[in-house]
Amino acid sequence: LARLSEIDNIHLPSMTTPGAIVIPGALTLAAATADITADDMIAATIAGTEAMTRLGRALDGPSILYRGIWPTYFAAPFAMAAVAARLLRLDAESSAHALALALTLAAPAVGHHSTATTSRWFAVGNAARNGLTAALAAQHGFSSDHKVIEGQLLPDVFGIKPDISALTDALGERITLSEVSFKPWCAARQTMAATQALKEIIAGGVAPSAIEEVTVEVLPPHLKMIDHGVVAGDRVSHLTSVQYCMALAALAPKAAFDIQQAPAKIPSAVQALMAKIKVQADERLLAEYPRSWPARVRVTAGAGRQERTVTHVPGDPALPFDRIGVRKKFLRFTEPVIGAERAERILARCSNALASGEFAALVDDIEQATCRERRD
Repeated sequence: LARLSEIDNIHLPSMTTPGAIVIPGALTLAAATADITADDMIAATIAGTEAMTRLGRALDGPSILYRGIWPTYFAAPFAMAAVAARLLRLDAESSAHALALALTLAAPAVGHHSTATTSRWFAVGNAARNGLTAALAAQHGFSSDHKVIEGQLLPDVFGIKPDISALTDALGERITLSEVSFKPWCAARQTMAATQALKEIIAGGVAPSAIEEVTVEVLPPHLKMIDHGVVAGDRVSHLTSVQYCMALAALAPKAAFDIQQAPAKIPSAVQALMAKIKVQADERLLAEYPRSWPARVRVTAGAGRQERTVTHVPGDPALPFDRIGVRKKFLRFTEPVIGAERAERILARCSNALASGEFAALVDDIEQATCRERRD
């Protein structure tokens, strides 16, 4: 469900979303396991993030996604196995078996990502469970081929030639968690640089009502995914349409924080602005891809013309959220669902859990809040 929200974090170079798998998995297991400390939880989160992002890079996640292979889904068992191995305190040999077993349980795809079915979210949750299963199996003596990723499995079955060096490159020298981007609003990350560019142009004095034409230049790999209209009631089509995301940011910015993102009818003003937005690919933007996902926007309004190139959006490592920003984002999305009092209590419990190791209490608060919300 964290992944479903489209407000989770994302590691651009690997095209994976580690937080939505690693943190709920680590928290759930920590709450159910005796004698887990805050340091254990932090170490497990780091281990899971490293596992997912490094495997995503090894598989060339930014390329395989557009072949229909979902990098987060593929890497979820591997990541959760790393989390569980750390929290279960497996030794090096058993941890290696857990990771290798998790790779044998990895699956590449769940069908077309834009369909309205819920199989994608069920599948990714099950993939995380497979990672835990792999770690538990290793704990009880099951073993696997440590060199499975170096063999012909990935090239022959999935058509992927992995970059093995990505699994250990600079390991221990830097923490990948510091390279993870946090989404500032609810949308596909591929749309956000263009949306941010338009927001900055408007903030510079261009009135949305005066806009006559918008030209958007995006990364070639992203073009097909984001250059389209929307279908009423189809949430994914709204989240991935750069025209819709940009028009919404210009005319109804608060709506970008609605995780539902599936209005039965789009306001006529939003539709009119969407029609003025033309999208094209620009090879020049690939210079720093996939470490950054830039976009360029040109706006014609009357006799004036404004251009803005955005490389980093708020929440990226280059423009990180501070504690106040994290708090603001958390409350903005949770208060409408569970109420201000419950949201504040859970936020306080998060800080207390990291200080005290009381993870079971945090999970209980989350479960109680969501159960009450469903009853209400």
